[in-house]
Amino acid sequence: MVDITHKANTLRIATAQAIVKVSKAETIEAIKKDEVPKGNVFAMSKAAGLLGIKKTPELLPDCHPIPVEYAAIDFEVNELEIIVNCTIKTIYKTGVEVEAMHGASVVALNMYDMLKPIDKGVEIHHIKLLKKRGGKTDFQDRYRKDLVAAVIVCSDTISKGEKEDQAGKEVIAKLESCHVKVSDYQIIPDEKEIIQQKVNDLANNKIDLIIFSGGTGLSARDVTPDALEEILERRIPGVEEVIRSYGQLRTPYSMLSRSVAGTIRDSLVLAIPGSTKGARESMEAIFPHILHVFRIFKGERHDP
Repeated sequence: MVDITHKANTLRIATAQAIVKVSKAETIEAIKKDEVPKGNVFAMSKAAGLLGIKKTPELLPDCHPIPVEYAAIDFEVNELEIIVNCTIKTIYKTGVEVEAMHGASVVALNMYDMLKPIDKGVEIHHIKLLKKRGGKTDFQDRYRKDLVAAVIVCSDTISKGEKEDQAGKEVIAKLESCHVKVSDYQIIPDEKEIIQQKVNDLANNKIDLIIFSGGTGLSARDVTPDALEEILERRIPGVEEVIRSYGQLRTPYSMLSRSVAGTIRDSLVLAIPGSTKGARESMEAIFPHILHVFRIFKGERHDP
């Protein structure tokens, strides 16, 4: 199966449809009057559809088992056609389109099985996805493509040339994948005055996004959060919470990190861990969705 461990949970909704067509009006009447020999067609088919939804990952090898948190199956009779709509909701890392289509398919097949003794002309038509919501496709086009970033690595050992930077390169790679241009990449020691001067210089040069990697731990030399907290105009606690909670699900020590997020004028400032893994996971946790802040700066709203 495809690796989805890096994805964040979002609300996922999908509606699929199947059409069951009978060959005579008497069949529709038998359904409405509950006179079909095998039982109530709508009730039994709905039950079969719900079971089908739950069994989807057991039958389709690449489907992930997911927590189905809502499932609805509705019927509409239109002359000789019975329209089946199957809607599914979940809060998870991957979508529910296949589960919705499988549910609609099983409903249609069960209706066929129940109706074939009284109608040899039953057909199943147009199993298809009607709509879906959730995941990156709902948000991928909502962000500006003209943003400029600076990446600053705070590390005594790297600045002395004793160690090669990997975390900063992870940050740059993620930014570039989100169409953010990196105009500045520097390595500096863990010194409060240097950090504060860099932030002010970059903000004065109207750099949109300023990311510090390193210096967020608890050692005596980890001063990046302390330096930033003194000059940030506004903190964004939600971003800090997401970074830590995302990391905590993957590494039990993430709770010890002091990641920081805030703004100075129209610049977004972030301080994330200096380890390669910590930097990568922090960027995965909040990008690209954090880029919505730049629409907020301009007074724009783009609700899903």
